[in-house]
Amino acid sequence: MKEIYEGFGISSKVYDYAVNIEEKLKNRFNDIDKVAEINQLKVIKAMQDNKVSAECFGQSSGYGYDDFGRDTLEKVYADVFKTESALVRPQITCGTHALALALMSNLRPGDELYSPAGKPYDTLEEVIGIRPSKGSLAEYGITYRQTDLLPDGSFDYENIAKSINKKTKLITIQRSKGYQTRPSFTVEKIGELINFVKKIKPEVIVMVDNCYGEFVQLKEPSEKGADMIVGSLIKNPGGGLAPIGGYICGTKECVENAAYRLTSPGLGKEVGASLGVMRSFYQGLFLSPVVTASALKGAILAANIYENLGFSVVPGGSEKRADIIQAVTFGTREGVEAFCRGIQAAAPVDGHVVPEPWDMPGYDSKVIMAAGAFVQGSSIELSADGPIAPPYAVYFQGGLTYPHAKLGIMMSLQKIIESGVAKL
Repeated sequence: MKEIYEGFGISSKVYDYAVNIEEKLKNRFNDIDKVAEINQLKVIKAMQDNKVSAECFGQSSGYGYDDFGRDTLEKVYADVFKTESALVRPQITCGTHALALALMSNLRPGDELYSPAGKPYDTLEEVIGIRPSKGSLAEYGITYRQTDLLPDGSFDYENIAKSINKKTKLITIQRSKGYQTRPSFTVEKIGELINFVKKIKPEVIVMVDNCYGEFVQLKEPSEKGADMIVGSLIKNPGGGLAPIGGYICGTKECVENAAYRLTSPGLGKEVGASLGVMRSFYQGLFLSPVVTASALKGAILAANIYENLGFSVVPGGSEKRADIIQAVTFGTREGVEAFCRGIQAAAPVDGHVVPEPWDMPGYDSKVIMAAGAFVQGSSIELSADGPIAPPYAVYFQGGLTYPHAKLGIMMSLQKIIESGVAKL
C-alpha cells in the first residue's frame, strides 16, 4: 500500500503519519456508518412509499407538463426531509440561486430579512444588497439586519430578542460556516434557535441554508421547526451524480411562492422540463447518505492531521460534526495555496492542473479553488477553496469515496511539508 501511495509522490514519512492518525479514528468512522445506514433506509423508504418506477426516469421537454418523474421526485424529497412540499429542479442553477429564489419569493417590499447568525455567505451579500448589486433585495425595498455571534460562536439570544420587530418577515440561518472560522450549527442548536424566535414571533418564516449539512445527522432542520430548508444538488443530496439543480423543501405556502417566482405567476410547479436528468437526480439522492459519510470521514481525518500539527481547525478533531466542511487556518497565503495544490494533484480530472487565485464572481477578494471534478463546481466531490485574505484559512470538503478523500488529504500534507509551511 505504501508503494502505491509513493507512486503519487507521497513520502513514506507522510504516509506513516497519516495512517497512524487514521487508525485512531476507526470507532468514530463506525458511528458515521451507522448514521449513513439509517439515512440510506430513510431515502429508500421514501422512494418505495412514492412508488418510484423506471417511468420516473423519462425525459420531458418544452413546457414539461405532467412530468411524472419530476413530480414524484419532489414528493420523495418532501418525505425525506419531512416537509409539506418540495421544489427540486434543474432550472435552479446553484445553491446561491436556490437561496435567492427562496428569499425573493417570500419577501415583499417593506419586509425585513434578519440573520441571527451573523454575516451570511459571501455570495448572498449581493443577493441581499449588503454589497450593492442589480436586482438585490435592497433594490426592492427589503431591509436587512443581523446580530453577530458571541465570541465563542454561540447565538446572542439577548440581542436577537431585541432585534425581532414588526417588520421582521423572514429569518435566515446558515447551517454551515461559509468562509468563516466559526462553528457550524448542529440541527439541535438550530432547533433551539427556531423555538426561541418562534416564541417571540410565531408567524415569522424561518429559512435554513442547509448546504453541506444534508445527511450528516439523523434529522434535518425541517424536523426542528424550519419553514424552509434550501440546498444545492451538486452538494450532498446529489450524491455526485446530479449535474445541476437545487431544492427548496418546506411549507406548502413557501414552496408555492418559490415555484411561482422560478417560473411565472399562474404557472408555478406545473412547468419545467426535466431534460433527461431525472435518473441522475434519483440515483444521486439514493447514494447521498453513503457519499456524505465518505466526505465526513475525510473531513475528520483532515481535522486530526492538521490539529496534531498545531494548526487551528474548525471543527476540532474530536468535535461533533454539523456539516462536511473542514476549515484549517494556516495564517499565510503559502499555506492555503499549498493545501489546494495538494487536493488538485489528487483529482481524477485535471489532476495535472495547478490552481491559482482569481477574481471569482460574487466574492470581494481573490479566491483559490481546487476542484478536479466530474461536475463543475461540485463540492460533494473532493475540493478545497478559500479567499486569499486574513486569516488565510482553507475550506476542505467532499470526497465521493473515502479512499479518494484520504489520498487528497495526504497529498495536501505532502505539499504543505514541501512548501515549508509545516514539518513532521
